[in-house]
Amino acid sequence: MDKFPTHNKKLIEWVKNMARMCQPDDIVWIDGSDEQKQRFEKEAIGSGEIIQLNQEKLPGCFLHRTAKDDVARTEHLTFICTKIKNDAGPNNNWMTPKTAYKKARAIFKGSMSGRRMYVIPFSMGPVGSPFSKIGVELTDSRYVVLNMLIMTRAGEAVLRQLEKDGHFTKCLHSKAELDINKRLILHFPEDNTIWSVGSGYGGNVLLGKKCLSLRIASFIARKEKWFAEHMLIMGIEEPNGHVEYIAGAFPSACGKTNLAMLVPPDGLKKKGYRIWTVGDDIAWMRVDTDGSLWAINPESGFFGVAPGTNSKTNPNMVDTIKKNTIYTNVLLKPDRTVWWEGANGEVPQEGVDWQGGLWKAGMPDDRGRPILGAHPNARFTAPIMNCPTASFRIEQHHGVPISAIIFGGRRQHLAPLVYESFSWQHGVFVGSTMGSELTAAQVGKIGDVRIDPMAMFPFCGYNMAEYFRHWLAIGKRMAKAPKIFHVNWFRADESGKFLWPGFGENLRVLEWILDRCNNKVDALKSPIGYIPRPTDLDMTGLTLANGDLHRLLEISNEDWLEELKRIKKFYQLFKEDLPKELWQEYEELLLRLKAR
Repeated sequence: MDKFPTHNKKLIEWVKNMARMCQPDDIVWIDGSDEQKQRFEKEAIGSGEIIQLNQEKLPGCFLHRTAKDDVARTEHLTFICTKIKNDAGPNNNWMTPKTAYKKARAIFKGSMSGRRMYVIPFSMGPVGSPFSKIGVELTDSRYVVLNMLIMTRAGEAVLRQLEKDGHFTKCLHSKAELDINKRLILHFPEDNTIWSVGSGYGGNVLLGKKCLSLRIASFIARKEKWFAEHMLIMGIEEPNGHVEYIAGAFPSACGKTNLAMLVPPDGLKKKGYRIWTVGDDIAWMRVDTDGSLWAINPESGFFGVAPGTNSKTNPNMVDTIKKNTIYTNVLLKPDRTVWWEGANGEVPQEGVDWQGGLWKAGMPDDRGRPILGAHPNARFTAPIMNCPTASFRIEQHHGVPISAIIFGGRRQHLAPLVYESFSWQHGVFVGSTMGSELTAAQVGKIGDVRIDPMAMFPFCGYNMAEYFRHWLAIGKRMAKAPKIFHVNWFRADESGKFLWPGFGENLRVLEWILDRCNNKVDALKSPIGYIPRPTDLDMTGLTLANGDLHRLLEISNEDWLEELKRIKKFYQLFKEDLPKELWQEYEELLLRLKAR
C-alpha cells in the first residue's frame, strides 16, 4: 500500500517496517465507520472467525471461539522487556529487549502472509483529553478489529489527533499459528512498544487493554506523576443530585463489574440513591489543581466474565449485552442464542459447547465430571453506552473527582466486611498486602491465596517496589487525598456459606464509606484499621442470621499474625527496594496485634 491516510512520518515508517517483517497481502486502515465495520463482520462470518447470532433476540451480536489452549491471559508468557532486570522487578517475567525482539521477529516473520494487516489508530480515553493516550495496533485478526472498535475510540478522529501530538504506543499483534509454544506477549516500556504473537484471546491481543492501559501506562504514569490502575469507577447520586465517586481495585472475577453497576437494594430504595457506572476495570487518575484526585475510564467498552452473570448478580450487565456484543467461548443454543453456567433461565438440554462440540446437559467427561457448556473464563465485549447506568461523564475530558479508594479480594476467613485505613501511608500498606483466592481468570490452583497488591500484580509494568513508592509520593502531593478502605464480600462460615449477601446489598457498605469520607459517622479502632459500629450500617430490609453481622466484622489476632508471615515473605521479594514506610506499617501492625 503506497498511500497512507496520515502525514505522521513516524507512524508511516513504523507501519512499513512491520509490514516488511510480517509480509501481509494488503494493509487496511480502520476509519471507525459503520460501513467498514459491517463489511468486516460479513467477512468474519464468511471465514468462520465469528458466528452471527439470532438477530431478533440478540441484534448485532456474534460468537467467537478461541483455541483450546488460548482461553485466558498467559502470564508465564508475558514479559516486561527492560535493559536492566531490576527495573522490571520480581513481580514480572523479564527479558532483555534485544533477546525479546529477536525471539519475536522469528515468529512474526511472514506471519501475515495470505492475510491482511489492519491498522487500528485508537485512543484510550476521550479523544483529545489531557488524560488520554493514543496507540496504533497492527493485527491480522478481524476479531481484534471488531473488539477494539467496542473497547476503544478508534478510527479517523484518532488519526487526526495523532497529526497534532505525534506520540503513540506501537502495538503489533499477529495470530501467527496460534501455537502456545510460539506465543509471546512482550512489553517494551522504554520503547513505548507492545508485541503480542501466537494468541487470539482478548486479554492477550486487545492491546489497548491490560497491555497499554496498565502495563505500559503504569510505567508512563510513574514518570508523569499520575496513576494507571486496575480499578472500577462508580458514582453514587443522592436525591439532591450530589454525586460522589469511588474507585475500587479487585482481582479479576471478584465482583468488580457487579459493583460498578449495582442496583440499590429494596431496603435502601426509599433513600433515592442512583448509581452511575464510569468504568468497571481501569482508572487513570491525576492530581488536579484543586489538590484532589480525578479519574477517567480509558476504555469505551466492557470485557466481562460471562459465567455467573445473570439478573440477580448483575441485571444492568444482562441488559448491556443484549445487543452489539461479541461473546467468546460460551455455549451456542439451538435457537442461535447463547448460554453459560449461571445464566438466566433453565439449563438448555443441548447445544454446541465452547470448543465447538455437540453438548448435552450433564454429559460427563473421562473422569465422570459434567462437561461445561461455556469455559469458566468465557467473555463478552459490549459497548459501555449500552449500560443502563452508564455515566453522563464518561466522555468528560476532565474525569470525575474520587472521594474514596477501595481495595478488595476474596477471603473466606481473614478480612472483615469493611475497614478504613488510618492514613494514606497505611492505606498503601493495606493495598500492597491485599490477598485474594485464585479464580478461573488466573493461572494456578483455584482457592490458593495470592497476594495481589492493588489488584495490579499481573499488570504493573515495572518494579512493584517503585510502584509502592510512587503511591506514597502521589499521596504527599494531594491536598485532599481520598480515604482508603478494604472490603471483603466473601467472608464465609465454617460450612463455606457466605455470610454477606453481596450484590446490591454492598451499597450499605459504600454508604458507610462515604459517610466516613464526609465525617458523618464515628468508627471503632481495631489493630487493622477503623471498622463500623454495627448500628452505623443501615440494615433496613436486610435480615442476617443471628450473630452473622458480628462475625462479618470480627478480627482474629491469630489469623492476622499468620497473615503477617505471608506478607513478610512477599515483601522480602523486593529486598532493599521496598519503601521503608511499608516495613514501618508492617511493624506497627505487628505491635498492635500483639498488644491486643
